[in-house]
Amino acid sequence: MSEHLRDLDWYGEDLGAASYSGVTFTDVDLSEVMTKGATFDGCTFHNCRFNSSTHVASAFVACDFRRCNFFDAMLDGCKLTGSVFSECTLRPISVRGGQWRGVTLRGANLSRLDLASIDLRDADLSMADLTDTSLNGAQLAGATLREANLSHTDLRGATLDGVDLSSAKLTRTKLDLSGAVLLAELHGAEVETG
Repeated sequence: MSEHLRDLDWYGEDLGAASYSGVTFTDVDLSEVMTKGATFDGCTFHNCRFNSSTHVASAFVACDFRRCNFFDAMLDGCKLTGSVFSECTLRPISVRGGQWRGVTLRGANLSRLDLASIDLRDADLSMADLTDTSLNGAQLAGATLREANLSHTDLRGATLDGVDLSSAKLTRTKLDLSGAVLLAELHGAEVETG
């Protein structure tokens, strides 16, 4: 039977390189917690607070976050591969690099975040609000951006292979030449270079 931790106050704890697998956390206060090299594998977080917490080179792999608050959290070089976020507060957060491959952030408010250079390949960002967000240099190959709001979003240098932007909102979206060519081709243009 999997472990279930509930109603714990871990405020300000230094969890270091803690390791949890298949654990369910419910109503746990992780505000101002610090992790470094920690691993959470297949864990579920319900109504947990990560406010002002700092996570360095930690892994949250295939985790399920529901109604969690990440206000002012720092994720530095973290691996969130295959994790699902639903009804979570994700801004403002600080993100430095990391692998967010296959993450589900459907309908999330990610506006005005700096997500530059993050690996978001195969991520589900459908219906997400990415207004004024920097995805500069991000790896977005295979990501789903159906009905995402990309108004004023910086996509310069982002890899967009296999990305369908046809139903995304693209008001004043910043694109480099390869992104502009992709967009033109999506709308039926034949782009000739040279």
